[in-house]
Amino acid sequence: MISKRNIFKLALIAALIAISYLVFSRPSYPQLIPHMDKVGHLVSFFCLSYLTYLAFKPRWVFLAITLACYAIFIELVQYWLPYRSASLADFAADMLGVLLFYFCHWSYLRYFQASHLSEPE
Repeated sequence: MISKRNIFKLALIAALIAISYLVFSRPSYPQLIPHMDKVGHLVSFFCLSYLTYLAFKPRWVFLAITLACYAIFIELVQYWLPYRSASLADFAADMLGVLLFYFCHWSYLRYFQASHLSEPE
């Protein structure tokens, strides 16, 4: 039987592949809304944080450092691609996505604690 954690691990791998493809491929779409790529970075890293948490339940420091390394890796690769550019603002949006996940997770846990409910498995 396949466990929930294994499903989340597969989803994390799929998300990493999809996000890596999007950030390393040549953009073939117009950017109609200014800074919309920053929103993409934020949402991508929120999702990566969520999937990583569900797949491995790591300590917050380990998750943040791991995703920060991936974000730095992305920006370094983009620096060397002629059709992409590296940006400190992209890295900041990535880390904001991680912080947003932890704020939402903290709020979720506080809700269950305040309502004297047990957290669902």
